[in-house]
Amino acid sequence: MSRLGNVGGRLYRGEVSFNFVGRQKLWYTISGAILVISLAALLILRLNLSIDFKGGDLFQFKVPAGVHLTQTQVTNTAIKAGAPSTTIVQQVGGNNWNVQTETIGTTQQNDVTRALAHAAGLKTNQVSLQAVGPTWGGQISQKAFEALIAFLIVIVIYLSVAFEWRMAAAALVALVHDIVITTGVYALSRFEVSPATVIGLLTILGYSLYDTVVVFDKVRENTAGLLATRRTRYSDAANLALNQTLVRSINTSLIALLPVTAILVVSTFLLGNGNGELKDLALVLFIGMLSGTYSSICIATPVLADLKERQPEFRQLAKQITQRATSAKRQAKAMAGAVATAPAANGNGGQAANGNGGQAADQVPEPEPDSELELESDLAQDTGAQAIAPVSAGRPGGATSDARAGASARQQPRRTTSAQRRPSGKKKRR
Repeated sequence: MSRLGNVGGRLYRGEVSFNFVGRQKLWYTISGAILVISLAALLILRLNLSIDFKGGDLFQFKVPAGVHLTQTQVTNTAIKAGAPSTTIVQQVGGNNWNVQTETIGTTQQNDVTRALAHAAGLKTNQVSLQAVGPTWGGQISQKAFEALIAFLIVIVIYLSVAFEWRMAAAALVALVHDIVITTGVYALSRFEVSPATVIGLLTILGYSLYDTVVVFDKVRENTAGLLATRRTRYSDAANLALNQTLVRSINTSLIALLPVTAILVVSTFLLGNGNGELKDLALVLFIGMLSGTYSSICIATPVLADLKERQPEFRQLAKQITQRATSAKRQAKAMAGAVATAPAANGNGGQAANGNGGQAADQVPEPEPDSELELESDLAQDTGAQAIAPVSAGRPGGATSDARAGASARQQPRRTTSAQRRPSGKKKRR
C-alpha cells in the first residue's frame, strides 16, 4: 500500500488527525482578509467586461503568410485611424487578430477597417466588422443572475430537507465565499469576463457544493446518537469526519484540476495569447476549484460546528465533557504527586529496617483469622470430643484430644489469605 494510502487509513481510523474545526479562527481570518481584498477590488477596479457585456465594435482579420504584425503595431494603427484609446487587440492563434473598440460612428468604422486592411496587406472586404449592442450583454447578465439565484434556492431547499437547515446555511456560506473570491481574482488580475466565464462560474458552484455534501454526509453519520452516548463533542465528531474524507477531497480536486490546468496552458501559450472562450472557461474553473476545495474543508464544516454547538443540548454536552476532562487531569496530577513522594518514604523505611538488624524487613504480617470459621471449627471439635469420649475410655485423654484436634484441623484448614475468605455474614455450606 502506498504511503498516501497508509495516511488515508490512519486518518479514517482516527490514529492521526488535523484539527481543522479547532482552528476555525485561523481559517476565518484568512478567508476574511481575502474577502476584504476581493470586495475592494470589485468596488474600486471593477470587472473587465468583454464586448458581449458592454457592447462595442469587433474587427476581425487574418494576416496572410509572409506578413508579420505585432500587437503594438495593430493597436497604434487602429488608434491613429480613429479608434478610442481603450481599444483591445488580441492575437488568436498564429495569424488571426481581433480588435475590440467601444461603439464608434460609421465613418470611424470605415477608417479603422481601411487602416487595418492596409497594415495587413488585405482588401477592405477581408476585414469583418461586427457591432455588438449592450442590450445583448445585459440580457446575458440578467439570465446568469437569475440562474444563480434559482440555483442557490434549490440547493438550500434540498439540503434543508436531506440534512438540516444549519447544514444548508453552512453550504451557502461556502458558496458565497467561492463566488466572491473568484470574481475578486478576476477584478485584481484584470482578466476579461466573457459569457464563458459566467458558464464556468456556475459550474464551479456545483463542484464546490458536491464536495461539501460528501463531507456533511460523513458528519451526519459520525454525529448520529451523539447525545445518547455523551462521549465526545459535536466539533470533535465533525473534525473526525473531515479527516476521514480529507484524502478523498484532495484526490478528487487534483484529478479535476489536471485537465483544467492542461486546457489553460494550451489555450494561453500554444494557441496564442488571449484565445477567447477556451481560456476564459479554463481560468474560472481553475480558480473556482481551488477555492471550492479550500471552502469545503476549512469553511463549511467549521461553520456547521459553530452553528450546532450554539444549541443548548450540544452546549451542555460540551460542558460535561470539559468537566470530565478537567477532573481526569486533576486525578492524574494527584497520582503523579503520590508516585513522586513514594521513593522518599521507601528510603526512610529501609534505613529503619537496617537499624533494627533487618528483623523488621523479614517479618511478614499474618492475616487475621476468619472468626466465623474458627467458631465453627471449635464447635465441631467440642461436639466431636463429647461424642467420642465414651468409646475411648481406656486411652489417655490428652493424646486422644490432640489427635482429634489434629484431625479437625486437617478437615477444616484455616484460611491463610484475605482473598480466600468468604464474605462476612455467610456461613460455609455443609
